[in-house]
Amino acid sequence: MATIPSTTTAGRIVTLDVIRGVAVMGIFSVNVVGFAMVEAAYFHPPTWGFDGLADRLMWFANFVLIDGKMRSLFSILFGASMLLVAERAEAGGESPAAVHYRRMAVLLLFGLAHFYLLWFGDILTSYAIVGMAVFLFWRLNALSLAAFAVTAYIFAFASSLADAAWMRRAVEILASGQGTSAELAAARGTVHFLAPDKAAIAHDLAVHQNFGAYVREMTGPRAMEPFETVRALWPETLALMLVGMAGYRSGFLTGSWSRATYRRIALFGIGGGAAVSMVLAIVVWSSGFALPLTMIALETWSMPVHPVMALGYAALIVLAIQEREALTQRLAAVGRAAFTNYLGTSLLATFIFNGWGLGLYDRLSRAECWLLAPLFWMLMLLWSKPWLDRFRYGPFEWLWRSFSRGALQPMRKKPSTAVREREKLKSARSPGC
Repeated sequence: MATIPSTTTAGRIVTLDVIRGVAVMGIFSVNVVGFAMVEAAYFHPPTWGFDGLADRLMWFANFVLIDGKMRSLFSILFGASMLLVAERAEAGGESPAAVHYRRMAVLLLFGLAHFYLLWFGDILTSYAIVGMAVFLFWRLNALSLAAFAVTAYIFAFASSLADAAWMRRAVEILASGQGTSAELAAARGTVHFLAPDKAAIAHDLAVHQNFGAYVREMTGPRAMEPFETVRALWPETLALMLVGMAGYRSGFLTGSWSRATYRRIALFGIGGGAAVSMVLAIVVWSSGFALPLTMIALETWSMPVHPVMALGYAALIVLAIQEREALTQRLAAVGRAAFTNYLGTSLLATFIFNGWGLGLYDRLSRAECWLLAPLFWMLMLLWSKPWLDRFRYGPFEWLWRSFSRGALQPMRKKPSTAVREREKLKSARSPGC
């Protein structure tokens, strides 16, 4: 079979699109818990929907293979795509800075709307704000980008260790009842978030039953939360975006390295990372999912594993798409429409779970709600390619591009363009020399 070319007739880099597609699909595997039940259950499973063995096994599989890894992969691809957009803007005679900052400003508006109207777990706000800063590095070479990425990640891990120390201290303060009034108040806030009482759970349930109540909650008491999340996550997000920029500039994410190197990275990254994650998961399970151990294992101890496994997955995907197959084309289309797929899953999931839709919020266990993940993956694979065979962009990509450029962009492909792309794909599937 003919090997896959690095770009399509539309100038798309296939490896980037496929990796992005896998990442956005994988993210929903863990995000579904955040849509389906009380927020604290995402960080501390026993809070809700965690009574059966299937719930524990689903947590175990996601913790080892998905949680944090796919978000890292998505962040890496965001950095790579940002660099690609800047380079293409410069090649087209535009100002890379002007194009970039317009895109980030519009993305920030989308992110805030996503948080205030749909879901607390928005990552777009962080991407927009951190993306404004990371652009300052875009002209650096791959080695310099990698060096800054490692430095930023070490800083992020050190910050997470400090947060972990406070969580331990908070649990100790509440257990002993000793501490200043300020310490006791702060400790209650921390532990109450991870292990809410019945009143807090009842409030959360009520908020998710009425759209107006939800918007009032998110734009009132929680209005500053998107920016607080940025403050907490910016070092890690910055580091991962820099990894993506280095991966693109070095050719790693575009499939330019040797197959032997990709195999070694995939084996070490996935195998070694999964082994470490499995040990952490066993420790947490053996503790009875105790606090603060569970939260610290998820947010701190597993941090060094996330980018390692993400790069391992990227290497494996590059190896897997050397042959042009139907699934490769479907995954590439999911990646080309990743913005729409990300926001689209939020729209559909909130309709399924919240009271202004089907009202299944807090009614399913962890394992039961996860069964929606394969259905969402199937939807992404089914709609993305037929849509992009006819249109230039996904619906939200089109809005993002149009708002960024201050004018409606052409949406429907010219018939001749669509025909040429189909012929190109048909030729790539034909036996080659």
